[in-house]
Amino acid sequence: MTALTTTDNLHSPHPAARSASAQVVPSDLAALSEVSLARALLDAQALAVGNLSVSLSAQADAFTRAVDLIDKCVHARGSVLVTGLGKSGLVGAKTSATMASLGIASHFIHPSEAAHGDLGNFRTSDICIALSYSGETDEVVALAAVLRQDGVPVIGITAGPREPASTSETPSSLDRLSTVALSIGRVEEAAGFGPAPMCSTTAMMTLGDALALCASRRLAFTDADFLKRHPGGSLGGLFKPIVEALRFVVGKNYQPIPDDLTVGEALRQSELIARRPGAILLVDRSRGTLTGIFTDADLRRVVLRDPGALEQPISQFMTRSPSCLPSSARVQDAVHMVQEFRRDEIPVVDAEGKPVGLLDVQDLIAMRLVNE
Repeated sequence: MTALTTTDNLHSPHPAARSASAQVVPSDLAALSEVSLARALLDAQALAVGNLSVSLSAQADAFTRAVDLIDKCVHARGSVLVTGLGKSGLVGAKTSATMASLGIASHFIHPSEAAHGDLGNFRTSDICIALSYSGETDEVVALAAVLRQDGVPVIGITAGPREPASTSETPSSLDRLSTVALSIGRVEEAAGFGPAPMCSTTAMMTLGDALALCASRRLAFTDADFLKRHPGGSLGGLFKPIVEALRFVVGKNYQPIPDDLTVGEALRQSELIARRPGAILLVDRSRGTLTGIFTDADLRRVVLRDPGALEQPISQFMTRSPSCLPSSARVQDAVHMVQEFRRDEIPVVDAEGKPVGLLDVQDLIAMRLVNE
């Protein structure tokens, strides 16, 4: 196996990140209400992520090389194996799960178990993302050392170089062993929020998400690819083709009505459908293209205003050229129309403008994608 290259572009935290970390926490947390305390913590976490965003500019080369390693690994049919201990391990498991959802083969490896047989999971085509805030976690450092000897690239995520009494900053053990070392910065955790790491784990998780997102885009991962890996739940539902969500399908259980009929005739024809939706789709009789929509709400307004309107052409009362979706759309496009434009019935048309079905807002409510 080939030897690893030396660590690339290891940067200390951005000066603004170090100086601003203590400013977000009020001096007397005990005097705060529970909501104010929660907001103070969220502000501190947001600051940690904001400082990481600033410092990432200084780590641009290292970050790009980390994405390069993931890209190369995927094309070599390898896996991104993620490791960490304690809270960093839990963050690592989430990072691995995010990568798997975005088309990157990934598994979490416990660093202690690696020394008892799990090293067999590593292949020369794989890479390892190793997480340790201090960069000195014994089990993680030991695993990184073995992987370095075996020629497996390591992306280290730590707080960055330590700052001892001397003026020079010293890279941590994990930083020195990493092929590419990334830093989240020295995040102050002990300013009144208790001993459990919160701000640093938040920053570490967002950096893992950023790596997964950028690598996924490099690999041209699509919505269709995501749906294959995540068919269940609301996320899977949003990415389904709109035609799979249609309950009223033209030629199956729904029929558009010619727009040259009277309101009464159109209503009588629509009643022939076993389960009538809350709207009638109207089409040009000769071409079959969608010309309008007539809803139950339209009917109430028409009858209340003029009972004799039932004998008049429905084209006088329909909504002409209604907003519709192409049959190539996804369910998320329908959710957007409902939420942004308050549409309760959405026509779906083919490339020629002919109706293929009608989506009712109740269908989206049943899928738990919108609220009543």
